[in-house]
Parts: sequence; structure tokens; C-alpha cells
Amino acid sequence: MQMRALGRSGLSVPPVVFGGNVFGWTADKAMSFRLLDACVERGLIAIDTADVYSAWVSGHSGGESETVIGEWLHARPGVRDKVLILTKCGMEMPGKGKGLSPAWIATACEASLKRLGIGTIDLYQAHKDDEATPIPETLGAFQKLIQAGKVRAIGSSNYSAARLKSALDISAAQGLPRFESHQPVYNLMDRGIEADLLPLCKAEEVGIITYSSLASGFLSGKYRTTADLGKSVRGERSVAKHMTEKGMRVLAAVDAVAKRHGVGQAAVALAWQLGRPGITAPIASATSPEQLAELAKAAELTLSEGDMTELDAASA
Repeated sequence: MQMRALGRSGLSVPPVVFGGNVFGWTADKAMSFRLLDACVERGLIAIDTADVYSAWVSGHSGGESETVIGEWLHARPGVRDKVLILTKCGMEMPGKGKGLSPAWIATACEASLKRLGIGTIDLYQAHKDDEATPIPETLGAFQKLIQAGKVRAIGSSNYSAARLKSALDISAAQGLPRFESHQPVYNLMDRGIEADLLPLCKAEEVGIITYSSLASGFLSGKYRTTADLGKSVRGERSVAKHMTEKGMRVLAAVDAVAKRHGVGQAAVALAWQLGRPGITAPIASATSPEQLAELAKAAELTLSEGDMTELDAASA
């Protein structure tokens, strides 16, 4: 599988990054292990998670995904050297802390390392901008982690273009580590980053790894009517908003391209992103080995200029 450089970090990721938000949530421990094993077998060796996954579930407090990954790594001697672990801090950990202050970053990193059972996080990401903490303080905290060997590279997520540009300028001016990647929402239903974030990241050589790449599963094609919303826990909460005229138009285009290539809709939706200049890799999740196999097809699928034009027009 052809790897893609992630910014100037020196890290390379596969064309699809596996989203670990499902671990310990919609995928129990046994299924999570099966999915992680299948990721390694298929070359999808970059696993993205966060300390807060899955605090939104009743009875959870955050850290569930990292814990499952850590247990898997412990149960698979030698596999740590084969995978890239991407995690995040900054969102509120109920009853513990939040934000990007130096003190909380240090605390959050130690907790993530312990749950993951590793000595170094490959990509440590600021999950959400914290305007209450001066950017130099945040970057300085990340610098200490890098110098201590606890983090290899850093990235950002959910920053505005203006705030990301400010952070990059401060890194250059003060000799601080820079965000080598950015993680925004991007998919055929939500192309907002094309106005400012995408051009900025292209100009600054910041890798983009997108989340909600399948629009919470809508672009997998399994949601066609409001009756389908009950197919998953995300249906009413995250998918219903896409049940629009535009949504049906996009699905029709995805269906047509998928039929021509003999693949599923998810593979087409992800391959469209891979064909967009400036996108390093979409993040996508699966809750079964069959779904994961479809994600892997996207890494090998090249859409034609006509395919891209058809999808662009439907999603404009």
C-alpha cells in the first residue's frame, strides 16, 4: 500500500486512517481486537483515537478507546513497531480537566500513555482550540513532550484557519514545534474547509486527515429513508440532517460511480477525498471486518476525472 507523507513530520500514513472512536463503544473488546488485527493485515496501520473517546456514552468517563488499543498492543507482542498511534487531548474529560494549558497537556499525555501502554505517541493532536491559553504556552508544552521522547509529532483539530495560521506563524518565529497535521470535518456533504483551511494547509505543507469522512455513515449508502435512521446509534443524532435533496443527489452520484467500479459507496466517498489535492488521508471507522474491507478498497481505488466531476457537481 502506498503511504502518504504527513506534513513535514517525517511520518507516513496509509491512504485511509482507521478511526478508533468505535473501540469500547459500538465495537466491544473482542470485535475491536478483530478490527485492529484486520487493519494490520490490510496495511491500514494508522489508528486515530482520543482521550475523550467515549465519554459521551452512559457509564463511560473517557479513555475507553485508548484502553482497548493498549490491551490489544499488550496482547500482540511486536505489533507496536508496525502501527502508528494517533491520539488527542483538549476536549473535556469529565471530572478531570480540559483545554490546552501546559499543566493539562502534561497530565493528559501521561494518562494516554498509561492507557495505551506505550512510551511514545506518534502524533499527538490538540483536539480543540483553547483560546484561553496563549498559543506559545500550548506549543511549549508540546515541545517538552517531544524533547522527552513522549511524542514524535503534533497536530491540530477543529481550529479555524485564522487560529491555525497564527499557531504556524508562532512556531516559525519562536522555534517551537509546529502542527504538522490538521484534522477537520470534510466529506461530500460538508466541504467547508475548501474556502480557507484547505488552501492554508496546502500552502504551509500541513497534512490533512479528515474526520466524519463518511458523514457519520450517511455516505456508506445504508441510510436512504428516515426509517433507516434506527440502524445505528448515530442515526437520529448525526445522520438525519443529511436526509435532504442534496443528500439524495449525492447518494445517487455515489451509487453511479460505485456501480461503474464494482465497489461499495464508502470506498467511492473516501476515494473522492483521496483525489482532492491537499487531502492526506480520510479517517473512517468500521464495526465489522466486512465494513473494514470496504474501507481498504478506497486505498486502492483511483477515480477518473469524469467520476470526480460527477461527484463534485452533485455535492456542490
